Amino acid sequence: MPAQHVLAAAGPQAAHIEALWWVMLVVCAAVFFAVLAALAWPLVRTRARGSARVHLAVGAAIAISTVLLIALSAASFLTDRALAGLGPPQLVIELRAHDWWWEARYGGFSTANELHIPVGEPVLVKLESDDVIHSFWVPNLAGKKDLIPGRHATIALRADKAGTYRGQCAEFCGVQHAHMALLVVAQAREQYYAWAAAQARPAREPANALERHGRELFSGGDCADCHAIRGTRASARKGPDLTHLASRQTLAAATLPNTLGHLAGWILDPQGVKPGANMPASRLSPDDLHALLAYLGTLE
Repeated sequence: MPAQHVLAAAGPQAAHIEALWWVMLVVCAAVFFAVLAALAWPLVRTRARGSARVHLAVGAAIAISTVLLIALSAASFLTDRALAGLGPPQLVIELRAHDWWWEARYGGFSTANELHIPVGEPVLVKLESDDVIHSFWVPNLAGKKDLIPGRHATIALRADKAGTYRGQCAEFCGVQHAHMALLVVAQAREQYYAWAAAQARPAREPANALERHGRELFSGGDCADCHAIRGTRASARKGPDLTHLASRQTLAAATLPNTLGHLAGWILDPQGVKPGANMPASRLSPDDLHALLAYLGTLE
């Protein structure tokens, strides 16, 4: 799992925020040590100074503090202007927050808990919440933006380096708030559009009897009450779209790596993995579980 790091900027927004952070750190540290020095000065003096010099020192301190506050306000204003000056977006993604996962819509298809974006191109993310207040934050790429039920918000970002960046809900949203993460995968332009083309296709047909049995279990069982797989009868929208589940890096909003073993545990006992999640446990025989996993493993 990649680390999220506010001081490891991989895009222009994050770089502006990082620069502002360093400016504020240096100024505030200088003021802090100046105040300590001013407090220590009378303790080491054996004679009182004249009141005129005291008044002069106090006045100078007030003037310097005023200038620094104005400078910090100006730096914050300029950073805010820079964040809004990314340019027209080349890609628009709709991101909807649920308790406790992320739904990403790209127009012709949707995925969950992963955003794929092309390197070097401005991306506009339209934000909505399905239930409570959430907050979208990918510190390597941009600042935070709240998702408030009934309201629409947007955030623009751009990744200048290829890589995978971890994002997190930054507003306490319930018992699984800490397990509501997502990955932003920045890819070269050709790789991104190849990924998008693959994601727009329906799920491939099962190749053998075991996989066909797994598809029947999915489409005719409880899974289809919440999930969709394009190209099958399953079309529910309560949970993540699983059309290309096997292509994702994680399960349960970056709670688990996406392996067959973890997927089996998630299917059989989701409350043991993520208490409070809306996914119920599945009661499957070992043979049926094996068939379902075989089918889900083909959804690349």
